Amino acid sequence: MSDRYLDLVGSGLGRTLAARLGLPRPTPLRRYALGQPVLEGPAVLAGVGAAPLLTRVRDALEHAGVQIQDTAAASDEGAARLGAVVVDASAARTVGDLEAVRAALVPTLKRLGSCARVLLLGTPPAQLTAPAEAATQHALEGIVRSVAKELREGATANLLLVAEGGETALAAPVRFFLSARSAYVDGQVLQVGPGAPQGAVDLDHPLAGKVAVVTGAARGIGAAIAEVLARDGATVLCADVPAAGDSLAAVANRVGGTALQLDITTPDAGERIAAHVAQRHGQRLDVIVHNAGITRDKLLVNTDADRWASVLAVNLEAQLRINDVLLDATREGALADGGRVISVSSTSGIAGNRGQASYAASKAGVIGLVQALSAQVAGRGITVNAVAPGFIETEMTARMPLGTREVGRRINSLGQGGSPVDVAEAIAFLAQPDNAGVTGQVLRVCGQSMIGA
Repeated sequence: MSDRYLDLVGSGLGRTLAARLGLPRPTPLRRYALGQPVLEGPAVLAGVGAAPLLTRVRDALEHAGVQIQDTAAASDEGAARLGAVVVDASAARTVGDLEAVRAALVPTLKRLGSCARVLLLGTPPAQLTAPAEAATQHALEGIVRSVAKELREGATANLLLVAEGGETALAAPVRFFLSARSAYVDGQVLQVGPGAPQGAVDLDHPLAGKVAVVTGAARGIGAAIAEVLARDGATVLCADVPAAGDSLAAVANRVGGTALQLDITTPDAGERIAAHVAQRHGQRLDVIVHNAGITRDKLLVNTDADRWASVLAVNLEAQLRINDVLLDATREGALADGGRVISVSSTSGIAGNRGQASYAASKAGVIGLVQALSAQVAGRGITVNAVAPGFIETEMTARMPLGTREVGRRINSLGQGGSPVDVAEAIAFLAQPDNAGVTGQVLRVCGQSMIGA
């Protein structure tokens, strides 16, 4: 659905009117297109102390064709606007070390271009035993969340916490957070642990040769997920309920995949997915995306048992049953070692929402599922993660009352709603075979929503 306010303040007359009245003017976000450069403008790399991660970052950016500029040139007022600044603060251990973070950011923030990126690198505070060291690292969250709210022109700021050994799996998260694929991911903290990336990376088609299943693929976010996975090289099994058969077939045809009409709440849903994979796509599955979901919004006091059960059955119980089948290594068509499981949660599952107790319960349950399951399958090289969308422009949000819809769009740092493709890009990132160090994580795709921030 078109955001008429964004269109208005982006026009010549509307821009002038907004400036005179002091109205917010959100910047249209730069989103990824095949073959697009990672950044529009050079990146500046800075560090605190030994800055042990900068060599890895530099290698990843040079491989992606990013120009790297030294800090002295970045502070030159005549220099070109920057595409990104990356600060390695992983070695910061005292409160005084945070001054180096400030000193690195101040001149570079003034030089950022439109839709630029700020990325901080830190160490997980839980990995540190000294209170002063843990406090210093935790302070980075406050810095990045505040900077994200200060940035303008569609720029974002995020934090990667790199656990011991996580430097080997740092390239994919760095590329994602600096590129236009992360357009609607802002003010977020993601942890990277040890992981062995699977072979050489085709940056344009990182999922080449992979087979993925997407539930709820007939429309909206599910269709966007199927399209982005296919764009990145995957063969996609698109699944949805029989009632959506025509739309499902259209999506499958568009992405060059296959369609499976399936009610995921049936007891044999997992077996049917595995059988379809074995018959149509060979003996293995590489990516599982649990996207299918429903809402039955009512105040809890007015929610009956059937309404409550239907939401939990689709949004949570079905995922548990399907995982039990598709994680069975002895079954044909099940998930291969080194595979990826990605579930769609929601910011409602993090912060709750009035009239959505059942939905919030199911989406919070998904987070618990991800955290527990990731540890169980780590030995097979399988990662398990979730994305938590905020306000995304879909058919459902288009039916909201105007006032509710406008509030949903504006109460985030980017001042606008997200697109289904924003959720899909985050899922495609988590699905990448070289993204082996991110597991048990929940990545919010919400423009740094003020709800649950």
